[in-house]
Amino acid sequence: MNYRLIALDMDGTLLDSNHEISPRTAAALQEVAAQGTEIVFCTGRTPVNSIPYMEQLGLHEEGYVIVHNGAATVHTGTRKVIHEFPLDTAALDQYMNYCRQHHIHFDINTAFEIYVDSPENMQAAAQEMYAKFQSFELKPQLLPAWEELSSPVLKLSAFATPEQLDDAYKEWNLWTPEFNILRSGEFFIDLMHPGASKGGALQVLAESRRIAPAEIMAIGNYYNDLSMMQYAGLGIAVDNSPLEVKAAADEITRSNDDDGVYYMLKKYAGVTC
Repeated sequence: MNYRLIALDMDGTLLDSNHEISPRTAAALQEVAAQGTEIVFCTGRTPVNSIPYMEQLGLHEEGYVIVHNGAATVHTGTRKVIHEFPLDTAALDQYMNYCRQHHIHFDINTAFEIYVDSPENMQAAAQEMYAKFQSFELKPQLLPAWEELSSPVLKLSAFATPEQLDDAYKEWNLWTPEFNILRSGEFFIDLMHPGASKGGALQVLAESRRIAPAEIMAIGNYYNDLSMMQYAGLGIAVDNSPLEVKAAADEITRSNDDDGVYYMLKKYAGVTC
């Protein structure tokens, strides 16, 4: 099969444990792109800390990143939002109050900005989480009143221990269903528009590019990747994925620390390097 688009999750899939793309995976992506295949990163990250990886590969001039777990799609050359799923901000208030009462850190995301209650008084764990992105100038700002935001809100992301998030996930799913409540990592829950997902955003992008699902390969590692893996003609899970994600995949490759993406590019995309 000649795949015209390859959709890649970043953390836990394309990136190793040091948040880097291995040299041979980078070379393979460049080779595939030179043959005309579109490389699209599909990530929970923002454009600010995902586009630099496209720039490192030299694939940013005419590329796309699907960010905030599918809440927005951004053209990497112009950094323009080409599609997004805005949230009803008033409906977020009860979730924010729950987080405050249960000492769960949360942030509010527009396409390019992140806002928190108090940048100076963030929990130590939250400060460490943001610190790993500082090289890409991802700095949380003070959350203003909703009406003072100049861009649509796309996501609330909650960060806490797995046990705290297990309780929050159970509780929130008993409330009136207003959002896509997505367990996007062991330490994260994302609240997004009901139509927002990596698979939904990938479908919008693919249809605009006149690319059929059968012409798409998607590789991921977590529950938030399932929608794009199921939409694609070939859905692949890396070996470090949970069992449920592996069970839903068409194929399992090596782990993110063992160049799993590289081996799938070599097998299915004609990579020679």
